[in-house]
Amino acid sequence: MRRPDQQTTTRPTPDAAPGTTPDTPSAEATGPGTRRTADAGGAARSPDPAGTRPAGDLTTEAVLAPYLRGQAAEFLRSLRLHHEHSAPADSGGHDAAAATRALRRSARRISGSLHTFRAALDPLWADQLRAELAWLSGLLAREHAYANRLTRLVEALHQLSGPALPAARGVRAAGESATSDAQGRAALGVGAARAGALLERRLTLARTRSHSAALQALGSSRFHAVADAVALLASDVPLAPGTSARTAEALLEPAERAEQRLLTAVAALPPDDTEPYNEAQDAAWHQARLLLRLHRYAHEVVLGAADPA
Repeated sequence: MRRPDQQTTTRPTPDAAPGTTPDTPSAEATGPGTRRTADAGGAARSPDPAGTRPAGDLTTEAVLAPYLRGQAAEFLRSLRLHHEHSAPADSGGHDAAAATRALRRSARRISGSLHTFRAALDPLWADQLRAELAWLSGLLAREHAYANRLTRLVEALHQLSGPALPAARGVRAAGESATSDAQGRAALGVGAARAGALLERRLTLARTRSHSAALQALGSSRFHAVADAVALLASDVPLAPGTSARTAEALLEPAERAEQRLLTAVAALPPDDTEPYNEAQDAAWHQARLLLRLHRYAHEVVLGAADPA
């Protein structure tokens, strides 16, 4: 991912053409190997049917409050679907997995908006709810993370034991026979199969435990308190005193600061010509990915549509 040539959070203008909305292709997180960051599993919010909002309409009461109420309502709908289809992912619970992703999606958007636009909200309430939503999102993400990790590792082992050997093992003496190559591939295949079986047992067990922990947490008093807070948010957004009629700056300035933080983090990422993987660089990529989410959610609030890829 390279630094864009110009900013993407543009201030809405009163003379914007009606019906025009930014393109909304979803970016896909492909990891450090391809140098991209994105909102993992996050579907784009539906564009504002009226197009880019006029600057005069950008008040917390007219824009931020409806956005938070809409995300809270989506959270409650996803929670209801999760209760209806709750089942382990390996038992055919695809509907439960989709409901969990939608639940995390709404929790991330509410939490990110509370962080970016904290000055326009009741700060004590915003900080407390944001911390609880972060706890919930992280808890629900564990099962999905274990499943993804198992898929990636098994695919890597499959490639390793394929017809072609890795470069380190492929360097042979000029007179070595094809029989030795076949034996080496067979031995590598057996080792990869054993490693795959071990990984599957351990990660499947970890995924099952994380699923059980998530179900237990969803029945806890802590989660019920979070659900109650989100239910209240669906009808009433606690705004800071004097912000209900403030100008567009109350929303545009925090959104632009979120974008500047993202651009700074992207500029600090290692160049593309570095080694394919370096664990020491993971923190910078994770930070850029987090800031990209915050920028994307701020763009959704201000312009009523997902940020263009």
